[in-house]
Amino acid sequence: MVVNSQAGSVVTFPRLESSTGLVMRPLLTLLLLLLGVHVSGAAPARPNVLFIAVDDLRPELGCYGNKVIKTPNIDRLAARGMVFNRAYCQQAVCSPSRTSLLTGRRPDATKVWDLETHFRVALPDCITLPQHFKLNGYHCAALSKIYHSGFEDGRSWNEPHWYPRGRAVDTDPVDWTKQIVTRHSVNVQEYGEKAAPDPADNDKRAARGKSPKSGAAFEVSAKQDDELPDGATAAEAVKRLHALKQKGQPFFLAVGFLKPHLPFVAPKKYWDLYDPDQIPLPAIDHLPKDCPEFAGHKNSELHNYPGVPKENPIPAAFARQLRHGYYAAISFTDHNIGRLLDALDAEGLADNTVIVLWGDHGWQLGDHGLWHKHTNFEIATRAPLLISVPRAKTAGQKCDAPVEFVDIYPTLADVCGLAIPAGLDGKSLKPFIENPGAAKQKVAISQYPRSTPEGPVMGYSIRDERWRCTFWRQRGGTKIIATELYDELNDPAETVSLANLPEHQTRIEAFAKLLPPVGSFPSDGSRSPKGSGKPKPAAKAATPEDEDRGARFDRLYPGKTKLTLDEYLAKQSDAEAAKERFKKFDADNNGSVSREEFIRGGGKNPNVK
Repeated sequence: MVVNSQAGSVVTFPRLESSTGLVMRPLLTLLLLLLGVHVSGAAPARPNVLFIAVDDLRPELGCYGNKVIKTPNIDRLAARGMVFNRAYCQQAVCSPSRTSLLTGRRPDATKVWDLETHFRVALPDCITLPQHFKLNGYHCAALSKIYHSGFEDGRSWNEPHWYPRGRAVDTDPVDWTKQIVTRHSVNVQEYGEKAAPDPADNDKRAARGKSPKSGAAFEVSAKQDDELPDGATAAEAVKRLHALKQKGQPFFLAVGFLKPHLPFVAPKKYWDLYDPDQIPLPAIDHLPKDCPEFAGHKNSELHNYPGVPKENPIPAAFARQLRHGYYAAISFTDHNIGRLLDALDAEGLADNTVIVLWGDHGWQLGDHGLWHKHTNFEIATRAPLLISVPRAKTAGQKCDAPVEFVDIYPTLADVCGLAIPAGLDGKSLKPFIENPGAAKQKVAISQYPRSTPEGPVMGYSIRDERWRCTFWRQRGGTKIIATELYDELNDPAETVSLANLPEHQTRIEAFAKLLPPVGSFPSDGSRSPKGSGKPKPAAKAATPEDEDRGARFDRLYPGKTKLTLDEYLAKQSDAEAAKERFKKFDADNNGSVSREEFIRGGGKNPNVK
């Protein structure tokens, strides 16, 4: 039956069995009906889930207080749901963040700290969030970027993972490393007409260990919405919602939007929404005072795009163009989200669909002189989180408690009446959906790895209602290399770290007690867990977004200036594919690959390792 745990609360659906069992209760109800037995107090239909993921979206939205941004549709969703003002990702880079959210486990459990590792290496039997719904009778489907591209998980879905570039990806149900790629007719490209890259510019980038991008960092697109990947994804999602309504089975539809990830490409009408002079510049264009230098980065991803000024910080005029592009890209995505909300209404699904919208992490956007993510600062770890549950009396309200992306898995299970699997690292946010003023559950913890002169460290950043305390701890050890402390109430731009002031040492000691246990990193100091699994022929071998090709060569092959085939293969997981890459890298056919050839080979093929 329907149970309200308190007056005006969220509707709670009867719990199904855990994801390791069968869906018994609906079958029992059906059997009783067939036998002519009257079933009283029948529960309403299981709620559907519309799961919207947005790449690189920081809380630059109207519902988060931005007065310049145009996001009427996300604001419309906020009016029918709960806005979590202090939601934090587990690591501010795509794959680790998405993996933690979809598994309910922190990066130290998934062993995904980079863009190289699949979570099933460390957690081969993990039941993911969509897989849990699938095992409880839901039809689960994914459109565009949900997991990081190249690390798809077929066990999570009832059908191949659809992308707007003309392909769908499944994985073998027994051997997750084997991908099965099929083709479909929707195949759209990002850029319009591409200018031929300047060879001299590419040479300079290769010399710095950069893989040149194929187009500019931003573009005012002459294309129509559906001629771009996100527009095509929205169109496909509308079709899927119609088909799922006809199917009559509860569904979990995951829809990923790429913008506002670089490059900032959006149709002209979205650029025209803004006067560039009204878009504010970064609050601070340098690292905080008394912050360790390694806490930042060199903006390598942005500098890979042709035409981007080489200096840091990025000049103000160019920074304003980039921020204009970011705003235009957000409004483009907002429009596409509106198409999904309209489709739910048109199909009569809105009153029985839980909607969750999340950005996979924040984005620096020039703050601290940094672009993209890859830090432990507030601006990179904080991201939007909106959850709309049908008939919730708290619709339109906001919650200020610190929450984490690992909380999304148990929350969706809880509000949909599914058992919450044991072993998850998060907690259900249902108490906050029922009462945003409920007692705080915990702090939020984000993390990011770094290399320092004293060796590799992991930065653990702990956030409560007021403070952010970041400890840079030796990987595999107990030594704290550096500490940062920010007063987010009085210094929300994080202009100065207070960690060196004696009056804050007691506070820092209290935060230190919340650090995760030592030993969460492989004892041999390697970057990823051993045993990377069998080859994944169809998977993209992505590289960390903050690591250029030159730095990658130096890390994998320290002290080397050139490699024999055997030396190259020693650091590669897929020997056969690596042999082919080696041949391509060996431009002069002398049987060895120099550091320069390794870098240039990466520029020719962005999917190589």
